[in-house]
Amino acid sequence: MELKQVFNKLHKEVNMECPRDEVTLETKTERGIEIDECPSCNGKWLDQHELDLLEDTVFVAELKKGTRMYAIRESDINCLKCNEQMATFNYRAYNLPIDYCPDQHGFWLDGGEDKQILSLMKKRVGDLKRSRSAEMAWNDNLLGVAGGKSIFNRIKDFFR
Repeated sequence: MELKQVFNKLHKEVNMECPRDEVTLETKTERGIEIDECPSCNGKWLDQHELDLLEDTVFVAELKKGTRMYAIRESDINCLKCNEQMATFNYRAYNLPIDYCPDQHGFWLDGGEDKQILSLMKKRVGDLKRSRSAEMAWNDNLLGVAGGKSIFNRIKDFFR
């Protein structure tokens, strides 16, 4: 590698540029997470572990998050760290395309996608809590906790 290439690579790592409009990213802290944000388009670079941290700001630890990546395909941007072509996936089976580095350097979120992720995770938490509550009520009914007899025993008694 030539000296100029080494310099350009180091410069790019220190001063990351937006893959959409090539504006130098600014380092900010949001929700306790250090992110790199484009002041022009509001796109954000999250290092590999930071997407989990973002989700964890609204997700309940005892619930399972589930699969994150669906419908993986090529992206039209390169990784801000290694300059290799990124890939795109639909976030948790929703119609929310997120760019990521296949070499696990991080994620590129276009402007507003971080808010969409938080909104989807809040909805997911509510859905999982309702599902868990319904499942517990059904199990209680089957086990006879509600009223001392299970629904099956009550039906059987009815026909006696």
